[in-house]
Amino acid sequence: MKSPRVVIIGAGIVGANLADELTQRGWNNITVLDKGPIPLTGGSTSHAPGLVFQTNASKTMTEFAAYTGQKLASLMRGGESAFNQVGGLEVATTEARMQELKRRQGWATSWGLEARLVDSAEAKALHPLIDEDQVLGALHIPSDGLASSVLAVELLRERAEARGAVFIGSAPVTGVDRKDGRVTGVRSGDTVFPADIVVSAAGFWGPAVGDLIGMKVPLVPLAHQYITTSPLAPLNGSAAASRTTSGTGNNAGLPILRHQDEDLYFREHGDRLGIGSYAHRAIPVGYDEMPNTGEITEHNMPSRMPFTSEDFEGPWKNCQLLLPSLHNATFEDAFNGIFSFTPDGGSLVGESRDLRGFFIAEAVWVTHSAGVAKAVAELLVNGRSETDLRELDVARFEELQLQSDYVLETSQQNFDEIYDIRHPLEPRTSPRELRVSPFHQRQVELGAFFLETAGWERPQWYEANAHLLAGLPEDWQPPARDEWSAKFESPIAAVEAHATRTNVAMYDMTALKRLEVSGPGALALLQKLTTSGLDKSLGSVTYTLMLDEEAGVKSDLTVARIEDNLFQVGANGGLDLDYISKHAADQTAATPELWSQVRDTTGETCCIGVWGPRARDLVQKLTAQDLTNDGLKYFRAASTSISGIPVRMMRLSYVGELGWEIYATADFGLRLWDILWEAGEDLGVIAAGRGAFNSLRLEKGYRSWGSDMDTSHDPFAAGLGFAVRAAKEGYVGKEAAEKRRNEPAARRLRCLTVDDGTSMVLGKEPVFHNGSNVGYVTSAAFGHTVHKPVAYAWLPVEMQEGDKVEISYFGKMIEASIVSEPLVDPEMVKIRA
Repeated sequence: MKSPRVVIIGAGIVGANLADELTQRGWNNITVLDKGPIPLTGGSTSHAPGLVFQTNASKTMTEFAAYTGQKLASLMRGGESAFNQVGGLEVATTEARMQELKRRQGWATSWGLEARLVDSAEAKALHPLIDEDQVLGALHIPSDGLASSVLAVELLRERAEARGAVFIGSAPVTGVDRKDGRVTGVRSGDTVFPADIVVSAAGFWGPAVGDLIGMKVPLVPLAHQYITTSPLAPLNGSAAASRTTSGTGNNAGLPILRHQDEDLYFREHGDRLGIGSYAHRAIPVGYDEMPNTGEITEHNMPSRMPFTSEDFEGPWKNCQLLLPSLHNATFEDAFNGIFSFTPDGGSLVGESRDLRGFFIAEAVWVTHSAGVAKAVAELLVNGRSETDLRELDVARFEELQLQSDYVLETSQQNFDEIYDIRHPLEPRTSPRELRVSPFHQRQVELGAFFLETAGWERPQWYEANAHLLAGLPEDWQPPARDEWSAKFESPIAAVEAHATRTNVAMYDMTALKRLEVSGPGALALLQKLTTSGLDKSLGSVTYTLMLDEEAGVKSDLTVARIEDNLFQVGANGGLDLDYISKHAADQTAATPELWSQVRDTTGETCCIGVWGPRARDLVQKLTAQDLTNDGLKYFRAASTSISGIPVRMMRLSYVGELGWEIYATADFGLRLWDILWEAGEDLGVIAAGRGAFNSLRLEKGYRSWGSDMDTSHDPFAAGLGFAVRAAKEGYVGKEAAEKRRNEPAARRLRCLTVDDGTSMVLGKEPVFHNGSNVGYVTSAAFGHTVHKPVAYAWLPVEMQEGDKVEISYFGKMIEASIVSEPLVDPEMVKIRA
């Protein structure tokens, strides 16, 4: 097969890795352009300190870092590699940080890294420059190390060129050509480079490249301080100091070191130390502020800004406290280096929504460079990445999150908080109240405590329900929780869960993504993309999956057939909108008579979930629609009215109780809330938040895409095989799904309950069996109905119900059992009542 023409914009560590990965897979028509000279282009790669700390809350990013170290270690020149596995050491000088290191050790163990907690004496033995009196302990990762980024780029380029790739320096990109919505070429001055695929790996220049096609790239170049000290006496005569090396990472023997309590990191440069500091104000840098250099050298490049010495006065004192040998040191080199930051701190990977064939791979640091390049190469060559990319996909951002003011503010926050101890539920403090449901005024009046996601304010619990705690039955009283798991949670959630299970409660479901798919090709489109038959009667509602070509779970959807050619899709976010929209465009182009349109209706509509055994008592008196089992069966929808307000009602429930999702246009939202609330007052209706919601859905065994499963899992292992119809043909992933159906996976998602009934876990903790790590927790909550913590975990398929396991939570082993699921109403009596 003829290799497509690929133009990569950017010859730094990402672009060079991508050229290598593509040529390794047989694609040889590769052109790599850079505005700077090659190999020292003047971008972030040219001055990157090269630290590869692998441990991350994200399994994906940990895997990418591990692959980067392994790959760069295989790149050799003169007997030395582009990666020096000196190990990594993260020290704690506060008790809070020591606890955080225990959590980080849990992540490392969950994702398969060797990680040890060491005391201050062993930390000193590993890094003799440390004052052990300043340190409470440390986390040691032996496989961390130093990348020689410029050497790596040189060796990757040589290897890619030997396979046919062409690298061209001093070739700034000035335009991107297109035809019929697809990329056709890249311009550099008067030269046109024909292209079937373009990948922008331009680093902090990414937004400027995006502007050429009208793509908003949510990235801000920020300056970050880096200092190289004068020679240090303790390092004189060391093996690293005397070594003649190839690559900057090889003149080190000490572990790379992080002092996150003071936003500092350290690496050895022979008999000197390099020090990086985030302990200063965020300094965004405009393109017009970058040095307009002539010849690019090691110390003269666009990505090296003048050092702001006033920002380093406090950090320098903290450096000297931890490493006393610095008291007599000075600076031999100091600059503010430019790196890329994004609204959520993640990298940016994916295809443009507006120009097919134009991809980006931006905001990728050296740490994850080879891993990201491998994933992008797999995406281009095979149509999917072996590693799930949802956390990197640029389509994850809502339109408001792409606006320049939002990107600037939140990217600076991510710089400020880069080493902060962050709780998994912790919301940003600003900007807030960007997106509120029509019921927001009432929620405020009820004392809602709001968390934030994608700009939406989402109630976690309501203080108005606090007085009901005293009246809860004894077995519903929530136990005391440890300080960490109790953060951003409240015992009030027990009241709200109890009301949902025994009476009736109202939930704001507005923030959940809603799509409208319409047109004569709507059914064909959704049939192609989903695992269930959707050619059903009007009013049908179907829970279904979208798979990739290898049967990885791409998303789960709820699809309601409203009219012959109109469907409402409950989706998981922007990734689903992007994916379905692109397939709609392709189908329309191939078969114009089967055109379809995909619209995001989330902002123009609202949704209230009314659930509980008395939900019918509340709603039936407000509508002429028959809400009996015969009138509106489970998983059916009806267009009707409630007290004169046009609504769409769907009988389904993510909490496992009788009730409906009630949709209306946003203009009717507040009135709809008030009507339902007034009708429920004599029943004792309450408002309930996400804390109760998550507890109830786990008890019911309902999965959360992105937490419990993603494209790295097949539906059968995830417990979702019921949504994959064997008789259905022609959908994406069909062949692989049937193969997976008959060849069980090595791991399976299992339900756990904590044996002592009180000890909490939150997710991502490692699970042990007979002393060995066998898996990890995906999501967890206190199960108020079953009166004990509930968790889901990926475990070996041979493990069975009744088996005992241990979950490591901040280093404490918590005993748990594999149990049958769902824990509540397995016969589905309540939900079909």
